[in-house]
Amino acid sequence: MRVSVVLVQTLTPPQEEELWRLYQEEWWTRGRSLEDVRRMLAGSGLVFGMITEPSGALAGFARVLTDGVFKAIILDVIVAGPWRGEGLGRRLMGAVLADPELAGVQHFELYCVDEMAPFYEQWGFTTDMGNLCIMRRSAPS
Repeated sequence: MRVSVVLVQTLTPPQEEELWRLYQEEWWTRGRSLEDVRRMLAGSGLVFGMITEPSGALAGFARVLTDGVFKAIILDVIVAGPWRGEGLGRRLMGAVLADPELAGVQHFELYCVDEMAPFYEQWGFTTDMGNLCIMRRSAPS
């Protein structure tokens, strides 16, 4: 049986657990708790899940925080290992950038590791930030 992958904008509780497990496989998301992942999903403006049919398994994910006008920040673009190289990352980014709620946004931003920059450049993202710098403040432990 051929497996197809469809886009959804909400995740079921089992898919939330799959996302949490997927996060545990990556250095940049490892250690996130299932409770925090569920809180993150509830607080994210837009969620994009790539789900296999008919099983409903999570194959890829991305989320966006936005004010709907000036800024949209694309976060957590991730594809499950068995699905890498199948074009799901491109499909996720295409879905994000084509979403009607983001049609009027002036600037899309994301951050990624250096080796992923060429992937995002195909949609016009650049590392040239002019005089801007990215700053971070971590919560006290």
